[in-house]
Amino acid sequence: ADQARDARRDRHIEFVESPSRRELHHQPPGLDDGRHDHESRISEPEAGQLRSRDMSVVHLSATSGVEEIHEVLRRDGALIIDDLAEVDLISRINAEMAPWIDATPVGSDDFSGRNTKRTGALVARSPSSRALIQHPTILDVTGKLLDRAQSYQLHLTQVISIGPDSPGQSIHRDQWAFDFFEFPSDYHVQCNTIWALSDFTEANGATRLMPGSQDLPNEHGHTVDETVPAEMSVGSCLLYTGKVYHGGGANTSDETRTGLNITYDVGWLRQEENQYLSVPREIAETLPDDLLQLMGYRIGAYALGYIDDVRDPIEAIRGTSGTMSFGTLAPE
Repeated sequence: ADQARDARRDRHIEFVESPSRRELHHQPPGLDDGRHDHESRISEPEAGQLRSRDMSVVHLSATSGVEEIHEVLRRDGALIIDDLAEVDLISRINAEMAPWIDATPVGSDDFSGRNTKRTGALVARSPSSRALIQHPTILDVTGKLLDRAQSYQLHLTQVISIGPDSPGQSIHRDQWAFDFFEFPSDYHVQCNTIWALSDFTEANGATRLMPGSQDLPNEHGHTVDETVPAEMSVGSCLLYTGKVYHGGGANTSDETRTGLNITYDVGWLRQEENQYLSVPREIAETLPDDLLQLMGYRIGAYALGYIDDVRDPIEAIRGTSGTMSFGTLAPE
């Protein structure tokens, strides 16, 4: 397994770019060139020339510090943390979700995948998944990436099962879900993860990414030829921003590729998965306050999300009554 990871880490993918994609070659701000796994891979081509470039997804160890992870994420828009979750935990999640996945219909359009199942509501259906939803390293990195908002929240939980003979998904940005609003280039509204519930290989549909593409303008014409596969072993975690171009890979194997998509967004935006209806009240009442607050049972920003007589929304679950303020209008 270690040799396979080393091979993936050192893999060099080359492709030809036109001068119109030259924005991608500018070195994003971040780390010094000499640092082990994340040496500069993006350089400016000579004017008017076509060139190939080495482009790969950086792999970090599970013991990497939050600052290092955040720097690579800011620079490249994506990275993989190898073996971040114990295999036993992944096995429990797979077992808890198996009957729900079996009952999930395949997608009804090309984007969602006509041989792909998307199974949500993991907070309610998989108690074991809550450890990944609240993984301290991921939450710390999320807080750093989304630091210009007062708070962040759970955006969605979804097991994505790409079946055999599935074509690749169109290349896109996740933040387009917000009605294609063009957020400022330096303002991040999403921090996303895909946890490998099975091995991710190029053949079985590993997520494909354009590292460094978070600084490009919005464009719907990117193709799979501009991407590389995020290959990783069970328990590893792909971490990526809402701005980076990516898409589910084509599954040309005879196995199903299974990943757990857990994403977070700033507290003033609507969540993709409605946590208040996905998690029944009788289950919500059993959850700890910090998980409920992450799900959205809190004030998301100044005066956003209170209930009735300006009460904290968590009081609806706890059955308590009190008063609260709107917060402060002064930015932190």
